[in-house]
Amino acid sequence: MADHRVVVVGAGMAGLVSALQLAHAGLQVTVIDKAAAPGGKIRQLMPDGMPVDSGPTVFTMRWVFDQIMSSVGTRLESQLQIQPLNVLARHFWEDGSQLDLFADPAQSLDAVARFAGPDEAKRFAQFCQTARQVYDALEGPFIQSPSPTMANMMTQLGPRGLATLASVGPMRSLWSSLGRHFNDPRLRQLFARYATYCGSSPWEAPATLMLIAQVEMDGVWTVHGGMHALATCLMRLGQAQGVNYVFNSACERIELQQGQVAGVRLASGDSLRADSVVFNGDIAALRKGLLGPGVQKSVQGKVQPRSLSALTWSMHADTGGMALDRHNVFFNTDYASEFDDIFGHKRMPLQPTVYVCAQDRGTGTEPSGAERLLCLVNAPARGDKRMSDDELAACARSSQARMANAGLHLSLESSASCIRTTPQDFHQLFPATGGALYGQATHGWMAAFARSNARSLAKGLYLAGGSVHPGPGVPMAAMSGQLAAAALMADLGLTKQWRPTAISGGTLTH
Repeated sequence: MADHRVVVVGAGMAGLVSALQLAHAGLQVTVIDKAAAPGGKIRQLMPDGMPVDSGPTVFTMRWVFDQIMSSVGTRLESQLQIQPLNVLARHFWEDGSQLDLFADPAQSLDAVARFAGPDEAKRFAQFCQTARQVYDALEGPFIQSPSPTMANMMTQLGPRGLATLASVGPMRSLWSSLGRHFNDPRLRQLFARYATYCGSSPWEAPATLMLIAQVEMDGVWTVHGGMHALATCLMRLGQAQGVNYVFNSACERIELQQGQVAGVRLASGDSLRADSVVFNGDIAALRKGLLGPGVQKSVQGKVQPRSLSALTWSMHADTGGMALDRHNVFFNTDYASEFDDIFGHKRMPLQPTVYVCAQDRGTGTEPSGAERLLCLVNAPARGDKRMSDDELAACARSSQARMANAGLHLSLESSASCIRTTPQDFHQLFPATGGALYGQATHGWMAAFARSNARSLAKGLYLAGGSVHPGPGVPMAAMSGQLAAAALMADLGLTKQWRPTAISGGTLTH
């Protein structure tokens, strides 16, 4: 199959992983992307000329990347410098309270006891146990499954897994379920935030998303050089396997001949012949015909509601008034209003929660002078419609006030010290999405099964990225890239259908 030509459209996480594994299997692989560098949503902006990670900032589920590296004969530690964080995240509330969660469970338990009392600490311990059980139950039958269905998952769960899901109440919302775990509303709010990791509302997301809490408790790392270093690492490994990367080249059309993929046409007018194509982009672009009419109906399933977008500020700024850690969250008082504004009224939240990634902190050293920050608030995915400057400015003022009320004061030297990215900007970067950053929202207990799998309805066209199974987030997108590569190779008769290496208790097993 050395003469089998594959074009990967999109050099995001999933595309980079697919390209690497397909080239390692001996196929001819070309990756095209309209951007000037790899990464997709893993972007790096340069306020004051300083590199700031301006997309995903959290490195979790390292076993996924251990498995990817192992599959091409190397080790993660040989390719990247990573360091585990002691503090998973620092949380602030408007009443002046603060809570750190730690990589060490005993430290977290002690912190919760001091924060909310011994009875709430016991409830926290019980919640952690439940989150672990939910993750263990779903990791194989759903997360690692190439094409999960409710019927198959129920069969694979077994009596213990079914009992775990029944105890959680999968048809409950995450917010409702957390109300059964915690009496302190601040802890309910903290763990409800994990729904936003899937671009969803805690009031609409299923209770099973509490498993995301376990993902973080299994470990959070920093990457030397930022998350963008992960993308460049995968490209470097791909180049060593013979992958050809073509940047500043947008794909205008995926071409078919008699229902079979035949190649891609670039915006420049050039064409690349292909026997197979891996599309690493939001499937909304296919559905809207942005890649040509031939593949417009290649995606299975119904169109689902858009996930969250974001309003972000990439900054190089002086900070004062309080001590930040690497990952910081500033909560508002009326949490429900944030999601009612975004999903109900389709407007910027009047009381946003603010996330701040202080990228020079958390690894044992403190910055002197200005530091690199990414500030982010959730936003509606309506970047394809008008969003007024007044609306955006009001959200910025509210966000700044929220941080200032907690004691954080930011000082910029000039306008060049801050780069703003709006839902409209994200829509331009990722067409047809409205700026949605997580594909579809995971709303309702069946929403996770509505995601497309790696095989499209067009022969030779495979799908990868956060808008398809297993979902959004850096490790999940990487897994989707593996699944797309495995499906392609299985269809060529090169391998059996691939499934990721299993884990037990967060530890890689073979």
